Amino acid sequence: MSLPTPTLHTARLRLRPFTDADSDVLFALHSNAYVLRYWDAPPWSEPVRAERFIAACRQLAEEGSGARLAIDRTSDGAFVGWCSISRWNPDYRSAAMGYCLGEAAWGHGYATEAARAVLQWAFDTLDLNRVQAETDTRNGASARVLEKLGFVREGTLRQDCVVDGVVSDSWVYGLLRSEW
Repeated sequence: MSLPTPTLHTARLRLRPFTDADSDVLFALHSNAYVLRYWDAPPWSEPVRAERFIAACRQLAEEGSGARLAIDRTSDGAFVGWCSISRWNPDYRSAAMGYCLGEAAWGHGYATEAARAVLQWAFDTLDLNRVQAETDTRNGASARVLEKLGFVREGTLRQDCVVDGVVSDSWVYGLLRSEW
């Protein structure tokens, strides 16, 4: 069962399906070591990774397991990052949320605004009861985004990732429909 990736609009952003034309800006985002300093995978060094990412976005939609949306600023059309719902399980009415924004987009509330739109779509369209998100315990900015959205920190996954050669803990956050 496929799940068409929506196009969503907020006051300042447009969230849309990825296209092949996004390859260069996506590679620039994911090859930035500073942006990915809390990521559980190394920065990309090969542009072909962006093409594979875009193909994986299409596969996510075709399989019906989620949606990954590019985020553009409406004022100038600039790509600022992406936001996703993945691991959708209709039997458990659950999914996971993730996002990645470029450094120039930090501190403007774009992550919160984009994630709020994706969550609204997901709760309405997928009949979710629960959305889970994880963030490196050192990433206070991401934790604040999740908390602004109403996520509750539920626990710590001890030493669950290796980030740039350093063993790292993650916080697990949950958001229930009743809290949304």
